[in-house]
Amino acid sequence: MSDIIRRDPRAEWIARNRLHPLHAAMQPTQSSWMGPNGILRKNLHGIGFIGPNGIKRIDRSGAQQGGSTKRSASVEVQLPLHHVADPAFFIAVVPDMVGGRLSSHDRDLLGLAHSLAGKDGAVLAVVFGEHKESAFDTAGVDRLLILEGDEFAGYSPEQRVQGLRAVDNQFDPRHWLLPDSRTGGGELGRRFAASVGERPATRVWQVKDDQATGRAGAGREDLLRPLSRVILAAAECAEPVSETRHEALPVELCTAIVRSLPRIEDLGAVAVDPALIPMAEAEFIFSGGNGVKDWALFHRTAVALGATEGASRVAVDDGYMTRDRQVGASGTWVTARVYVAVGISGAIQHLQGIGACDKVVAINLDPTCDMIKRADLSVIGESAEILDALIEAVEVYRNGAKRDAA
Repeated sequence: MSDIIRRDPRAEWIARNRLHPLHAAMQPTQSSWMGPNGILRKNLHGIGFIGPNGIKRIDRSGAQQGGSTKRSASVEVQLPLHHVADPAFFIAVVPDMVGGRLSSHDRDLLGLAHSLAGKDGAVLAVVFGEHKESAFDTAGVDRLLILEGDEFAGYSPEQRVQGLRAVDNQFDPRHWLLPDSRTGGGELGRRFAASVGERPATRVWQVKDDQATGRAGAGREDLLRPLSRVILAAAECAEPVSETRHEALPVELCTAIVRSLPRIEDLGAVAVDPALIPMAEAEFIFSGGNGVKDWALFHRTAVALGATEGASRVAVDDGYMTRDRQVGASGTWVTARVYVAVGISGAIQHLQGIGACDKVVAINLDPTCDMIKRADLSVIGESAEILDALIEAVEVYRNGAKRDAA
């Protein structure tokens, strides 16, 4: 096994959060201390491990099998299970699942659904087609319904509405929650609401006391209205589920889905120049900072990855990138699914600007900088060598894919 110590950001966050139910379990156990007379005292009850027969054993070899006195960041956190055996009602959620995985917007939506379900209800997630998500349980899903079939592939809003109507007939959810987004949820939610004769609550950012608060007037005003059955929620509408683990039990649809005549032909995805994508809408951002010494290599890597280029304020002030490519509180707030920071130390304004990004990858020489602490994956080393290796790996991967296709 590798001797590299890997951080568990979730375990570290729980250890800092005193309100978390697992906070006490993540604290280090004091095994020895110096007494008032200068004699070293040992807590024999705090040392050892529980054997297979339930008897506490003391490991005098120092290995401390199964009962280390130090809190390891790599310890697996087991959250309490939220069990709903016989739900009184359902709260249905239709996540966007961009790229086959839950986005931060989807997780906020599941958090809102969990608050609406309470103790008696269950959150039912409806997913179309194949997915790559493996964390439905920690996202707050009690029941999982996957609607498979070629008719749901690609852009098929009319057929998906028929699928949601079949789910509505069988489970009769108390509320339907969809993300009010440009990646499908906004359109699908409005089509579904019109199909079932409901007036949806749109751009909802808060639900409280059976009242929904949504944005209006180009985002400058709030509109308060009674909570409707179909809710199209904005990002950050609620805190995502983080303190409970859910069952995510698979359920099946018993009723048949009506096949609608396809009036829309899906011509597939259209290739778009990443440089033309606005920073606020980019899904994959490759950002450079003061640590980038070879900007020509940086641009070649961005082209090879097919990513939208970004930059820190220092790089923009030095003239390496234009002002519209500046990321941060003083530039553009981004919501990319993947954000790669090359040679960026992580000033507070920059970290604020990438706070809504799903995955952050940091390439830096300084292992103690703030960007490394924020990143989900860190690569410590010279950026030029890493970018060269990255371009080579991308070319090998693409050439292999072409050979397999041939």
